[in-house]
Amino acid sequence: MLVKTFAAALQGISAIIVTIEVNCTKGIQFLLVGLPDVAVRESHERIIAALQVNGYKFPRQRIVINMAPADIRKEGTAYDLPLAIGIMAAAGELDASRLQQFLLMGELSLDGTLKPIKGALPIAIKAREEGFKGLVLPAQNAREAAVVNCLEVYGASSIREVIDFMSGKDVLKPTVIDTRKEFYDRQQHFDYDFSEVRGQENVKRALEVAAAGGHNLIMIGPPGSGKSMLAKRLPSILPPFTLRESLETTKIHSVAGKLDGETSLMTCRPFRAPHHTISNVAMVGGGTYPQPGEISLAHNGVLFLDELPEFNRNVLEVLRQPLEDRRITISRARFSVDYPAGFMLVASMNPCPCGYYNHPTHPCVCSAGAVQKYMNRISGPLLDRIDIQIEIVPVPFEKISDQQPSEPSAAVRERVVKARAIQEKRYEGMEYIHCNAQMTTKLLHEFAVPDAAGLALLKNAMTRLNLSARAYDRILKVARTIADLDASERIESSHLAEAIQYRNLDREGWGC
Repeated sequence: MLVKTFAAALQGISAIIVTIEVNCTKGIQFLLVGLPDVAVRESHERIIAALQVNGYKFPRQRIVINMAPADIRKEGTAYDLPLAIGIMAAAGELDASRLQQFLLMGELSLDGTLKPIKGALPIAIKAREEGFKGLVLPAQNAREAAVVNCLEVYGASSIREVIDFMSGKDVLKPTVIDTRKEFYDRQQHFDYDFSEVRGQENVKRALEVAAAGGHNLIMIGPPGSGKSMLAKRLPSILPPFTLRESLETTKIHSVAGKLDGETSLMTCRPFRAPHHTISNVAMVGGGTYPQPGEISLAHNGVLFLDELPEFNRNVLEVLRQPLEDRRITISRARFSVDYPAGFMLVASMNPCPCGYYNHPTHPCVCSAGAVQKYMNRISGPLLDRIDIQIEIVPVPFEKISDQQPSEPSAAVRERVVKARAIQEKRYEGMEYIHCNAQMTTKLLHEFAVPDAAGLALLKNAMTRLNLSARAYDRILKVARTIADLDASERIESSHLAEAIQYRNLDREGWGC
């Protein structure tokens, strides 16, 4: 008897439907074809044990299973459930009339319980697109998949529940979530707030400008000056997720298996802070079976690189293209996968090996040329791609001991949201352009043209600091953001002056 069940395979952050064709005839043999990997082939042993423990017999017949399309590699253990249900139906142990209506996914334990899978959200989106009535998957993934409307999502705890459900018994109830209510109710929760930061007003201003325009930023200062503390509070002033951004970000984390069972939609922008020993593949994604890297997990959020010069130079250099294109393409012999990588890069570093160059009270003990050599660990092209470069000095005792709370993140965020609203209106109808940091050269000539006084100021700065053409563009983008924060149509000299001071850590002006 030939029976078909339906599952899904992940490609990038999307899914494709996999048709599992099971044919049972006379004989004793088990054949699984359709380019399965080792984990899929091992499902045979898990299915036998799961059925036996739950009182079902594995059919003693010749079983041939084809996973179509047969030219796409099937990876992982999430095919256990559709394979098991297909075998039961093909052997006549289960009514196959309802199988066409549902997409099945789930890993089986030896006792028949279902374990969570990766990529439940993109699988649910694909199931709805293909017109399936419902999706049956492990209970731990039900809330994540139930975000998709117009699709019945059933969370099952064991294979026995799925078999009873497919037999027509009303043992599973659809998981229902009010997506919009849950999304908007949870947007205001942050673990860190700017009100906890004493002093560092100039750095907080730089972070506000960076958040308002989506600009990359680097902080340089001695140990203990507050670089990491300030970076962790940046998400609290970023504009709230839109529902589209939340869905896109949740899909990436779903594919990577980073969501817990209680999460339906991500409501806070991601903050990723990899250790400096990270490899190229872990940073940008890839591997034998490609997975999203840190830059994709930080999509629509912040990628924080603490102690930037300590990172492997090759790891830093692979960031150059994603910083410009906001996407990363992982190419293999048989296929290529695209992952989004639209992140804000925030980095921090010490000014020299000992950490005390330019410190007001602590002397630097580095040898001659050591500061420049330390800075040379970061290439000029990468430094050029960082719009805002700000120096941090230690907070004096009077500020540290001040009991008066600083301005809260909510107040700063309000200004950031207003500036972003101006930018959204300005770039309305332009695909992939949502903030000033994404402006092309053409848009710079249209929206970021300085007046005569500003142009003279900019020319003087370019000559004295020996800035590159890319730095020129960055200054104009930052100046445009500062003008937006002031609700100014024109870029004035004061806006350009502030933007220029955020380039004072360029290689030619530092460590000399």
